[in-house]
Amino acid sequence: MLFADLPPELHEPVACLIEAAIEYNVPANILLAIAEKEGGKPGQWVRNTNGTYDVGPMQFNSAYLKELMSHGVFESDVAAYGCYPYQLAAWRIRDHIYNDQGDLWTRAANYHSRTPAVNAVYRADLMTKAERWSEWVEQHYITYEVNLDGLAASMQFILKPITLAPETSAVKTLESKTPPEAKSDTAADTDKPVITPAARANDAQ
Repeated sequence: MLFADLPPELHEPVACLIEAAIEYNVPANILLAIAEKEGGKPGQWVRNTNGTYDVGPMQFNSAYLKELMSHGVFESDVAAYGCYPYQLAAWRIRDHIYNDQGDLWTRAANYHSRTPAVNAVYRADLMTKAERWSEWVEQHYITYEVNLDGLAASMQFILKPITLAPETSAVKTLESKTPPEAKSDTAADTDKPVITPAARANDAQ
């Protein structure tokens, strides 16, 4: 069994996250680490001190739901069971990684907050968790380094089979056939795939 080394309650979420990482061409270990940090559950609404809510398994902030609604995505989709919320998160993280400013980890941490002090705390823990997931991903999948334009030289990776030093081994994508809308990997890319409920996989419970 592929996920025999993970607790049973993680089998379905991890399978969804791996699938989403492949589909949207984002580093699988970063997506897994963000999911671990967010720690949400289907149907969950967590109230924040500023009056907003964090919703569903990937804890989308309710302030972001207005943008999602412009794509035909609603609160019930974000809070749903199954893989769809993880696909939404991968789509959003991909946009941060390819289009935001800063190093890779700052961009990824923008999923949680763009406020510098808050981002820095999240970023530090994200790197630790991503390193651990990096080791797990490498044990189970063929992985490749990632080359992202617009990043500092120390954060640039070359697409080739990886044998990495610990300080760089935390950025992985899985070998896959990437959908046309997810192929671009430049910081200038502003095209975002439109995700609608009609496009979700038939895996919602």
